[in-house]
Amino acid sequence: MSAAEIPKSTNILVIGGGPAGSYAAAALAREGFEVTLLEREHFPRYHIGESMLPSCRPFMRFIGAEQKVIDYGFCVKVGAALKFNQTKREGYSDFINPDPNKAAWNVVRMIILLVKHRLMPLDKVRAEFDEILLRNASENDVRVCEGVSVNTINFSTKNDKQPVSAEWKSDTGATGEIKFKWLVDASGRNGIMSTKYLKNRKFNTALRSVAFWGYWTGAGMYAPGTSRENATWLEALTDESGWSWFIPLHGGRVSVGIVLKEESSRAKKASLSGPDINAQHYHNQLKLVPGVMKLLAGATFLGEVKSAGDYSYSATGYAGPNYRIAGDAGAFVSITFMSVDGVLKHEQIDPFFSSGVHLAFSSGLSAASSIAASIRGQCSEAEAIKFHTDKTGTSYTRQDGPKLVLSAYRQITSQSVPVLSDIEEDNFDRAFEFIRPIIQGAADTDPTVTEEMLQATMDFCEHALGLTDPEMHEAVASRIDPQLMAEDGPILGPKDVAAIAGGDEETEAVLRRINSRKAVESLVDWQPNFRGESFNGLSIFLERGNLGLRRTPVVA
Repeated sequence: MSAAEIPKSTNILVIGGGPAGSYAAAALAREGFEVTLLEREHFPRYHIGESMLPSCRPFMRFIGAEQKVIDYGFCVKVGAALKFNQTKREGYSDFINPDPNKAAWNVVRMIILLVKHRLMPLDKVRAEFDEILLRNASENDVRVCEGVSVNTINFSTKNDKQPVSAEWKSDTGATGEIKFKWLVDASGRNGIMSTKYLKNRKFNTALRSVAFWGYWTGAGMYAPGTSRENATWLEALTDESGWSWFIPLHGGRVSVGIVLKEESSRAKKASLSGPDINAQHYHNQLKLVPGVMKLLAGATFLGEVKSAGDYSYSATGYAGPNYRIAGDAGAFVSITFMSVDGVLKHEQIDPFFSSGVHLAFSSGLSAASSIAASIRGQCSEAEAIKFHTDKTGTSYTRQDGPKLVLSAYRQITSQSVPVLSDIEEDNFDRAFEFIRPIIQGAADTDPTVTEEMLQATMDFCEHALGLTDPEMHEAVASRIDPQLMAEDGPILGPKDVAAIAGGDEETEAVLRRINSRKAVESLVDWQPNFRGESFNGLSIFLERGNLGLRRTPVVA
């Protein structure tokens, strides 16, 4: 749709056509609301690929996009193998057992690179993942306008915290203003509301890493001929300085990357010289991941190494009077990198836990639900604002899993120490089972994952940084009730553990470790209430035609 067709006013304005914006727009339009979406780029746009979570499927099902993604033929992701320790067998997170429909996908969103290397014909480019979501929004009666940037938001003269219109400019030079009653800011990393007006973005520099990656053809695959065939492979470097990813993509391509702590990478590159230090550095690090090298035997490198440095951010709030912030505009873990044409870009790269699209969908749905609830009078706008901020903040904390990432890095850089594996186990399967709600995105989408389980999971992530040994377990067992240490014993919360330990640090460490693995439960389908999770007495009611928030029944 051209700039000339941008209306003077709309009921709901969505800024940004990425996964969060496209999702929120489609969800609202399917409820019969008038929605206009302004996207500064013309799709397909340059964007790095991503290994998705199974949780993305029910999100897409609700807006009618799941079958479109299935039909496109992206590379199916049946699970992920993780080799954190070169002396142990790799662990495995199975996405399809017992339900094959829980498979996810590795989606390619690197449009320019694919066309450049003639790996995808031009007539297929427009079917890529972000494109599917944006076109799905359009097919659901969202007025989609591409090539249109929003640089200024105007606020009500009666309430200077309530946005009422946006000034836009198209890439053809046309300008204008569009009035609205409701705003969804899904403007990505730029986050116009957070950065320009609210100024409430906070950066987290605890995990400063750098990534180097490239694309290959003709590589092997993990576990051919088994139910795990062609799964994603993640592996720690033998020198304990970082880790690597091997992600199969459709069309016979794979993405292979190396992630190092920033200071370690800098030290390794110091001795290199020549016209392409990054390429030398990348191939040197690949020699430190024997599992990846085995998979790349006979493969052809496509000839370009991309580099990146990461950062993460969040906001102190994600909503206000008649506006919601969703996706990258509010909180994200992202990567800075050089694009193919040499222009500096900022995009997400999250091969470790692949939470980016999940967070975009979750916050997009929360934004749509809370707006619908306010319009329909299901709650006050103040209640809807608080719900969206709490829901988005909670999802970000769970899915980003900073404590889990820290414990994973601890294991990678201290491979002889049992950080994630149980004592004397030969792999990390038990740990991966335990943290599966985060790895698979079930924390937000699975009703069987209880609040107690989620709290226990986060406790595990935190206390995996602490260490215990067999002697410590034996000593603690001699001075507390043995049932508390039994596998079928009660699950203890943090307060209970602290009370039992009574200040005994060894007892507390052992009990926390034991309880960290007791919250495993099989994962089943999504339910219509978006896990039924309640914030301040409200939960999302996920039913087409009645999307919104409902009061949580009070249990006597």
